[in-house]
Amino acid sequence: MRRPFKKAADLVFQNFGWKVLSLGAAVVIWALVASEPEVTTFTSVRPEYVHMPADLEIGAEPVSTVMLELQGPSAELRGVGDGLRAAVVIDAGGVGPGLHTFTISDRNLRVTRRVRLVRANPPDVSLYFEPHAERTVPVEVRWSGPRAAQYRVQPSRIGIVGPSSHVARVMAAITDPVDLSRMAGSAARLNLSIVPEDSFVRFKSAAQVTLEIGK
Repeated sequence: MRRPFKKAADLVFQNFGWKVLSLGAAVVIWALVASEPEVTTFTSVRPEYVHMPADLEIGAEPVSTVMLELQGPSAELRGVGDGLRAAVVIDAGGVGPGLHTFTISDRNLRVTRRVRLVRANPPDVSLYFEPHAERTVPVEVRWSGPRAAQYRVQPSRIGIVGPSSHVARVMAAITDPVDLSRMAGSAARLNLSIVPEDSFVRFKSAAQVTLEIGK
């Protein structure tokens, strides 16, 4: 009966000095953490969006920044103010068309350990989703002053994609301004950038066309 007790005692007292030292270090660390003052800091972050639906498009400008009030031990909050260690992650997986509101809470907040969210401003983020749409629109040359009597633009039409309501409103792709007075001769060949009439719409191919001006 005494042999199991002896084995247990040997395990307890084996490397006893190191065990006492480790216990003392743990107590000191706990005391330092427990006595560390709680502080509050504010940081501005840009929301991050994950699992965005491939068949939908955002049809309205989302919130660009969120102000977070965070609280926790000073050592944990050190460096959070630069916005590099705090993030608001919005999971849009599984949503359908229409307006969807996502509340900002500890569940979608990524911060260092022992830091908690006091409040967020705004407290939620709304995303308006529309079906994805595509169509082609004509390319229109923007003239700065008189327009050329004869010209040709290639391609004459270009494909656009984006939220359905925005794509439906775009009537043309507009080129950079062309000023004939700055041209040496009556014929020229120019590479021009083009822009859609709506910032939510983008081109399917390179946003550039060729303008040929002739007699």
